[in-house]
Amino acid sequence: MSKIKMNQNIETFIGCNSTYDDAAIVLFGAPFDGTTSGRPGARFGGAAIRRESFGLETYSPYLDADLADIKVYDGGEIELSFGAPVPVLKTIYNYTKQVITDEKLPVMLGGEHLVTLGAVRAIVEKYPELVIIQFDAHLDLRDEYLGQKLSHACVMRRCWELTGDNRVFGFGIRSGDKEEFAWAKDHVYTQKFNLDTLDEIVRKIKKKPVYLTVDLDVLDTSVFPATGTPEAGGINFNELFAGINKVCELNVVGCDLTELSPPYDQSGASTATACKILRELLLSLSV
Repeated sequence: MSKIKMNQNIETFIGCNSTYDDAAIVLFGAPFDGTTSGRPGARFGGAAIRRESFGLETYSPYLDADLADIKVYDGGEIELSFGAPVPVLKTIYNYTKQVITDEKLPVMLGGEHLVTLGAVRAIVEKYPELVIIQFDAHLDLRDEYLGQKLSHACVMRRCWELTGDNRVFGFGIRSGDKEEFAWAKDHVYTQKFNLDTLDEIVRKIKKKPVYLTVDLDVLDTSVFPATGTPEAGGINFNELFAGINKVCELNVVGCDLTELSPPYDQSGASTATACKILRELLLSLSV
């Protein structure tokens, strides 16, 4: 009887089997939804994406590229405090800082959108001219929400405080209060409803370091119902893929996917969509 080879069973995103030392890209999860104002559950997003990714092929016919041919390390879900934004953001900051210090590209899976702030805090230290491209249904530019400045509804306002005017570019935006939209006119770029002006902005910021944050509620609710604050009138998968691929022509120094909340789509279609978006993102960063 031949001896069975025993391997440790660690769940990673499909094809992301590189060691940390060998990897060019580091994938990690930030399972936090402690400030969610709508429907909780985004803390389960990263784990669900890993689990369901094995319904995908590693090969992308869109890009004629294969995850098996690139070096991605999946660090799994980092341990975060429950319901405590300050230490959560510090942990994400520390993890991201280590990744970029080691000259690797961080790709984070949320979690709610507030987790973006922890990564941006680390990256802007290394890249002080950082530009942020935001695909999102919501402005997320409130100065505070229900008395809290650290909230998913305030995340881009906190990021703007790190970058300054004309360095945050939002696309697909279709929700926010009146004051947010008024404030945005003087401080950030906003493309409402779609990604129509993305090509123009990409040309404008061609040489800048870029952080890409994708709040998956930018997708229409008919495509992607499993999110904490669904907003009708969004873009479709092909539009989002094309937008991500276009941004990846730039000098992307970090990125994230946030706001998948798996319990709100029992069909699993939203999670499958998120898996495919992540595959195309990883490959777009590498081709």
